Amino acid sequence: MSTEGLEDLRLSFLESGAEDARIIPVKEIVVAEWPRWKCRYGCPNYGKSLLCPPNSPTPDETRRLLNEYQYAILVKHDSRRNNQPVLIELERRAFLSNLPKALALGSGRCRLCDECNTSGSCIHPEQARPSMEACGIDVFSTAHNAGYEMTVKTAKDQSYSRFSLLLLR
Repeated sequence: MSTEGLEDLRLSFLESGAEDARIIPVKEIVVAEWPRWKCRYGCPNYGKSLLCPPNSPTPDETRRLLNEYQYAILVKHDSRRNNQPVLIELERRAFLSNLPKALALGSGRCRLCDECNTSGSCIHPEQARPSMEACGIDVFSTAHNAGYEMTVKTAKDQSYSRFSLLLLR
């Protein structure tokens, strides 16, 4: 299966303000246990959202999901920019363009509500998507596999790149 037709979606991310977007084979996405452990032991949002661990899909569930896809668009954007609305809109556009399996995975914590309704159901299921990290995706290795140079943020006020993912086909 070729990447023909996916290029328009990739360009749409760039037109919407992404720093870069690359079409990658899903086999380049690395799933590991450690990202969820970093959430559990180090993230102040652990357990505070229906989209964060322990509520998000496990690495094993993520591996099974990825087996149903062939390509993805890995989107690089600045940490100061909320890319979620663009990601959801392009997931919708892909679906309406005869790519019914299109599924977005975000970056970092969910920002749809000030406080998540963790005792019930999400009040924004049409927009809410778990982050890559919450699902066990090793973003550093995945970005490296896609040709990005990765660096670790060393100061609180330092800007950094975030990555989101749109799974396709």
